[in-house]
Amino acid sequence: MDRKVTAIRHPVLVRIVRVDESSWREVAQVRLRALRESPETFGATLERELLFTEKHWRMRLRATPTWLALDDEDVPRGLVSMMQEPGSPEDDRHVVSLWVAPEARRRGVAWALLDAVKAAAAAEDARTVSLWVLDGNTPAGDLYVRAGFARTGERQRLPRDPELVEERYQLVLRP
Repeated sequence: MDRKVTAIRHPVLVRIVRVDESSWREVAQVRLRALRESPETFGATLERELLFTEKHWRMRLRATPTWLALDDEDVPRGLVSMMQEPGSPEDDRHVVSLWVAPEARRRGVAWALLDAVKAAAAAEDARTVSLWVLDGNTPAGDLYVRAGFARTGERQRLPRDPELVEERYQLVLRP
């Protein structure tokens, strides 16, 4: 019996682009979508960030390297930022705001965004990359472990809701 085999192409292929403050509208759009669709995974709240003006978004992008994952039609499908977290060692870079649109998940978008952060951190001679994962966010924790991050056991209460606890994960780039 002959069977026709059809190659299936994932509809979301992305390129990762580091953006600057001129992309503030696109970043704001993706960030607000992330907070609407996945409010439980972030330390920030939608209500707070809805109050941000153009000035706030531009300032954030000047201070924080940020990447968008764009599909083949230049539609943003993901976001990540990197910062030097206050109180962390000078040679550590921190992943913040990682989010992938539901329609683009499980296609390597998060990996590609994390790769951009790792490369930028290495270029800044960082020794480690770290991030916080909210207890109960098992998909994110599993992703980070598969990406080479290790749980540190360091825990803290979430400032927006002290009932919630998050754990620090860390990836060593160089000993």
